[in-house]
Amino acid sequence: MATGANGQVGHELLRALTDISRDPDPHPYPSPGGRGVQCISPLPPGEGGAKRRVRGRPCEIIPAARNGTLENGTACERIDLADLDGLPRALDRIAPDLIVNAAAYTAVDRAEDETALALRINGDAVDVLGAWAKQHDARVVHYSTDYVFDGSATQPYREHDATHPVSAYGRSKLAGEIALRDSGARHLIFRTAWVYAARGHNFLRTMLRLGAERDELRVVDDQTGAPTPARLIAEVTALAIAQWTDDAAPLRDGVYHLVAAGQTSWCGFARAIFEHAQRAGLIERAPAVQAIRTSDYPTKAVRPAYSVLDTTKLRDAFGVALPDWQVGLDGVIAELANTRFMNREK
Repeated sequence: MATGANGQVGHELLRALTDISRDPDPHPYPSPGGRGVQCISPLPPGEGGAKRRVRGRPCEIIPAARNGTLENGTACERIDLADLDGLPRALDRIAPDLIVNAAAYTAVDRAEDETALALRINGDAVDVLGAWAKQHDARVVHYSTDYVFDGSATQPYREHDATHPVSAYGRSKLAGEIALRDSGARHLIFRTAWVYAARGHNFLRTMLRLGAERDELRVVDDQTGAPTPARLIAEVTALAIAQWTDDAAPLRDGVYHLVAAGQTSWCGFARAIFEHAQRAGLIERAPAVQAIRTSDYPTKAVRPAYSVLDTTKLRDAFGVALPDWQVGLDGVIAELANTRFMNREK
């Protein structure tokens, strides 16, 4: 079961998990521009590469959303993480073997005023998922965030580095991590950061919208991270699940960092968005992007100044190497350009 099916990651998960379930041994590394796991490269033998191990039977992918309806109007299971009383009953009825929880409270600034709601969805509900999974011998895959760190580091964060969230959102996500870990359920937790996609509400789409309206944009240049496409997150998740579900012992259970390689600032990301979009013919002109400091753009919630995550553990455990963030950007821009072309042809 995949919760949050209408979200950026959830939407991509349905496709990625379906691909894995239909083909028990697909080739996950097509050439650039191909279909399948587009943004993952296999590690060479001797450098952490491992043969994929996949369950030899197809499985049913059960999408779940808060309102019980997918964006295309198709009915799906209704899972509202804010409904802590109804959540166990829904799980009893669906009886999943694996829960991939892509649902979350993600309004970072609003969480400062809705602390209890953020904690209920990101923390307490994950506790319920873990407890149910432990009781019914199910497994849980869950997503967390760079916001569990305070951003004071000067080198990429590793999974075992001390957490110190500086926002209500970050504290709620850390609570979910702790709850799932302490539940005793078999689990994977993927921390990710700077997530974007060709759909939904995200930085890339906001920049393209504002760039069409203005000649100049002012963007923060003193926060550093790795822009990560939702599709990459989903496809790495599917690949990891295909291996992990064959593990009898919990040797690979735990927390992993899942982000694109490299790093940039929000300002650098914005400039790259317009450069790549113009090159792809998605936009005719690019606005000027002026660098500003975080102090010039105050927000209610404190953001980590440094959000780069070390992905070595993920590479070693599951035999994947993640692409540079600009490779993922090319893919999302190409998707947007293709969608616009198809819409014009209709």
